[in-house]
Amino acid sequence: MPICSCEETINEFETLTRDAGRVQQDTLKKILELNADAEYLNHFGLNGRTDVESYKSCIPLCVHSDVEPYIQRIAAGDTSPLLTGKPVTSLSLSSGTTHGKPKFLPFNDELLETTLQIFQTSYAFRNREYPIGKGKALQFIYGSKQVVTEGGILATTATTNLYRRPRYKEGMKDIQSQCCSPDEVVFGPDFHQSLYCHLLCGLIYSDEVHQVFSTFAHSLVHAFQTFEEVWEDLCADIRDGVLSEKVTVPSIREAVTKILKPNPELADSIHRKCMGLSNWYGVIPALWPNAKYVYGIMTGSMEPYLKKLRHYAGHLPLISADYGASEGWVGANINPTQPPEQVTYAVLPQTGYFEFIPLEKPKGEESENSASIHYIESDPVGLTEVKIGKIYEVVITTFGGLYRYRLGDIVKVAGFHNSTPELQFICRRSLVLSINIDKNTEKDLQLAVEEAGKLLEAEKLEIVDFTSYVEKSSDPGRYVIFWELSSDASEDVLRSCANCLDLAFVDAGYMGSRKIKTIGPLELRILKKGTFEEILDHFLSLGGAVSQFKTPRFVNPLNIKVLQILNRNTTKSYFSTAYGL
Repeated sequence: MPICSCEETINEFETLTRDAGRVQQDTLKKILELNADAEYLNHFGLNGRTDVESYKSCIPLCVHSDVEPYIQRIAAGDTSPLLTGKPVTSLSLSSGTTHGKPKFLPFNDELLETTLQIFQTSYAFRNREYPIGKGKALQFIYGSKQVVTEGGILATTATTNLYRRPRYKEGMKDIQSQCCSPDEVVFGPDFHQSLYCHLLCGLIYSDEVHQVFSTFAHSLVHAFQTFEEVWEDLCADIRDGVLSEKVTVPSIREAVTKILKPNPELADSIHRKCMGLSNWYGVIPALWPNAKYVYGIMTGSMEPYLKKLRHYAGHLPLISADYGASEGWVGANINPTQPPEQVTYAVLPQTGYFEFIPLEKPKGEESENSASIHYIESDPVGLTEVKIGKIYEVVITTFGGLYRYRLGDIVKVAGFHNSTPELQFICRRSLVLSINIDKNTEKDLQLAVEEAGKLLEAEKLEIVDFTSYVEKSSDPGRYVIFWELSSDASEDVLRSCANCLDLAFVDAGYMGSRKIKTIGPLELRILKKGTFEEILDHFLSLGGAVSQFKTPRFVNPLNIKVLQILNRNTTKSYFSTAYGL
């Protein structure tokens, strides 16, 4: 898709979304024709029918555990048509940061094509607002370990499944997204060395960089926190044209050495700019003067990193990347000027078949300021039948062998673009914190942490990262919130923070249980600096990819290793007195 076809892409998107209902029927027909022989579909008696009515009456809604037996058979080498007509040759691993165990999901060429359609569409709209010419992207992207299952199927993260395909690289070149770093850096076996070299390559090509990208906001913040520590080493490498001895992986050393030449002038310029910054504010536009924006997924569990990312980005806009999951894509960001907190995603009706389960709060709970889970569900409705202002759970049918699959995401319909809805991501549906009748989601936790975090601002402190745990070994059970802080806070402030957190959970079940003491006082635990870095390293040691890493906002009791890291690094503990002792 050369630059000149941005308008073409937009025109095609306009055409498809004007008649989204018909496109949805055609897309479902195409998916069901391609996979007519799939055992999963025939098990439910679909028998080759491709109309919406037959599909919905035969095929039930499902979750991952329903398709897991089929995926296990694929992993074991069964090449018969189980979920798709053609044999599945690759599997994607979901991030697995919540339960410490990733899920296997099918990946195929059709999913690669839908990815490119989403990326090209959002690029076309982005480029209309923030045009970029020929140039490079400073991309903090990382391949992950690739494992081969007992049946000879390659399994790796969804992002790595993309990065390793030549077709993906062609598509990225077309949308001006050529990475500054050579492939050896992207696929390097040591994340810390890869990150160092991403920064170095980015500086070498600093005048050519038009955008700064990582899959998640967390990776961007982490990259520039690392930059604060290693910038003088990077300057030395550029000045002398010799790569730091800390980079020991032969393939990375060889690839980066080819592009590193002595450049004292550039080194002096970087040094001067870094020394002139106030607490690293605006480091990105200072060092990459032609960058037009910073880009990555910034919604949901990434929102807590926005404040720090804005600090690094200075005047540059933050643009939230598209909405999808390892299972498949849902929508593209076609309004790139919206701040990430208000971003909406237009559903591309040709990339999959979409349904939405209407969620209503029971009478009397409508006004609760909580992403409460007590929802009453109705029958799923089609893409064009959703209503503005209502909330839904997303159900997808993909070209990759998932049928009426519940994503577990709650979205709100913000409006329509032609006849396709624009969705606002609200939160994951799964409960994070619950002891008895209390029900709090990740969004509720985030709001509570933000509220308590305001007490730190007066002391010019910030929360580096946070997670939570339900302590049920004591009676009554209690919420435990873990914080890593930018520096030490006073005892009084931290006691106030513990009380504030306790009061910030406004779910009726929680407040009632606290009052009658069936839930104990909330505990705030303060962690040593670097604890979340240790959790990241643990996740990478399991074969995860940084570009897919999400800090677990809730630590499952089965995730023993992460709990051990948190407990080992706890320095102080404060119990709330908000509801009396």
